[in-house]
Amino acid sequence: MPVPQPPPPRPAARSPRLLDQVTEQLRLRHYSPSTNECYRRWVRRYVLFHHKRHPRELGAAHISAFLSSLANDHDVSASSTQNQALAALVFLYRQVLGMELDALDDIVRAQRPRRLPVVLTRAEIDQLFRHLYGNTRLPAALLYGAGLRLMECLRLRVKDIDLDTRQITVRHGKGAKDRITMLPGSLINPLRVHLQDVRIQHQRDLAHDAGWVEIPTALGRKLPYAGRDLGWQWVFPATRAYRHPETQQIRRHHLHETVLQRAVRDAARMAGLHQRATCHTLRHSFATHLLQDGYDIRTIQELLGHSDVATTMIYTHVLNRGPCGVVSPMDKLFGAADGGWDPGDRGGTRAAEGGGDPSGPGGPAGGGRGRGGRSAAPGAMQTGRTPKRKT
Repeated sequence: MPVPQPPPPRPAARSPRLLDQVTEQLRLRHYSPSTNECYRRWVRRYVLFHHKRHPRELGAAHISAFLSSLANDHDVSASSTQNQALAALVFLYRQVLGMELDALDDIVRAQRPRRLPVVLTRAEIDQLFRHLYGNTRLPAALLYGAGLRLMECLRLRVKDIDLDTRQITVRHGKGAKDRITMLPGSLINPLRVHLQDVRIQHQRDLAHDAGWVEIPTALGRKLPYAGRDLGWQWVFPATRAYRHPETQQIRRHHLHETVLQRAVRDAARMAGLHQRATCHTLRHSFATHLLQDGYDIRTIQELLGHSDVATTMIYTHVLNRGPCGVVSPMDKLFGAADGGWDPGDRGGTRAAEGGGDPSGPGGPAGGGRGRGGRSAAPGAMQTGRTPKRKT
């Protein structure tokens, strides 16, 4: 009788790839897809920088060398880029590999200069919207009219728009926070018509066994058919549908961000704007124009969703009043209301002609003559002193 042979040993399970482990840990912590893509890109660059050595073999000195290379060799001008790479590597070591890092004191960080936001005037905003057409005009109007960020606007669901109370609910905004902001009254009727078109398109998709949208994973398990409800549909859906590879559902994504970015950029160019206008410029202009209208800084902070009021205070520096409301001495001398100084006029100052400060050297209080009196020679400086008579 043959002796039974033991079953052959099973091959050891192959450990997942490093980038797959990064993706798994990011999904467990509900990081956004854009953060997932960004972190994977930095981990890949880090591994290639050290000639494809595994990060377990590397330490704090290798991280410092990589980040210092970004600042020195690749001319990274903004500290946010370097800090983004550092955050990705810290996540890799602590959350994926379970390794604690030593102090990273020797990192050469790129210094980020302090920049003021670009703000358009109301006339420039009007010219910009005159060159926006089609399915990009309404979302751009929400960027300026409600102060939304680009992805906050494009990720709006039908249930987030309340036309009766004129409110917009922003879900999972920056910092995974929710907030309520205003809905401009001038956009209620256009939004009502647009949402009716979204309803018709969704009914057409349902008739073709489609009509799915992406919803949060936990809610998808709890309510498996919520992805076909009208309330979960995107306010600004894409023109094309796609088949999801895992569920085989025919879904429709929201309008891609590059479509709106390109439309705003082209509209600014056609409008002849000299400033670099982007989608975020509309948000900056929203906050600045509210400040110009006299609204409280705390109210604007709530509408924008800023955690710290110091972030909102940046808009006080771009108001059309000059730094700290100071009046230039040039305006005192020549006047600013009627255009002021004429660079082609080589005569005396406006004060000498009686049009400037009456207490100036050329005014009555300064001993000079008004309009029609004796004037100095062209290009001569007015001193206000009474010339001595020759005897």
